[in-house]
Amino acid sequence: MQNINKLKKNIVFIVFISFLNSVFAGAYEDFFKAVKSDNTKVIQSLLQRGFDPNTVNPDGVPALVLALREPSLQVAELLLSRPETRVELPLVKKLVERDADVNKTGWTPLHYAATGGHVAVIEHLLEHSAYIDAESPNGSTPLMMAAMYGSPESVKQLIQAGADLTLKNHLGMTALDFAIQGNRRNSQELIETGLERLAARKARSNADRNAPSSASGHGIPQTR
Repeated sequence: MQNINKLKKNIVFIVFISFLNSVFAGAYEDFFKAVKSDNTKVIQSLLQRGFDPNTVNPDGVPALVLALREPSLQVAELLLSRPETRVELPLVKKLVERDADVNKTGWTPLHYAATGGHVAVIEHLLEHSAYIDAESPNGSTPLMMAAMYGSPESVKQLIQAGADLTLKNHLGMTALDFAIQGNRRNSQELIETGLERLAARKARSNADRNAPSSASGHGIPQTR
């Protein structure tokens, strides 16, 4: 009796695995057909269902590389916008060379590069006119994303490139708030240092404006 029950369990398990394999096989084929035809609707649907954007085709080529070869730029931009997509600088260079929109409305490539802490990618995007303080649909900037999810190096790079440390998103959160909420101590210290320097510059500027002009002649003795 125990052997029969064990056999039944094995059969159910085999059927279940076969079902999963057939589902994956169908999704796999659909995914790469959509990459080839630049069909973002199908790609978006599959990704929402948990399909891995880093899946490689039978030749071992990642979907993002394949999209660039076609070229299927809309799919490439969609894949690039996914935080889980592994992004390397040569791929980003190809996208830029093929006129991919680095300042598209919403979440920009710079947001995702900052989120992943991809310093070389951030640098390349900024060199090609990516807007450093681009706002996402909820008002978050690349610096905010780097502060909470990226690396201290990416935060430092954005600050040195001129990112606005004082901006707030729709929830009223600044980049410093993002770093604190994400428990990113190193990024928090970088932003605090940047804010201190910003305050010092403003204080010097105000002092210079309020100082009496030496050209006014006040207090200078008259000669005859």
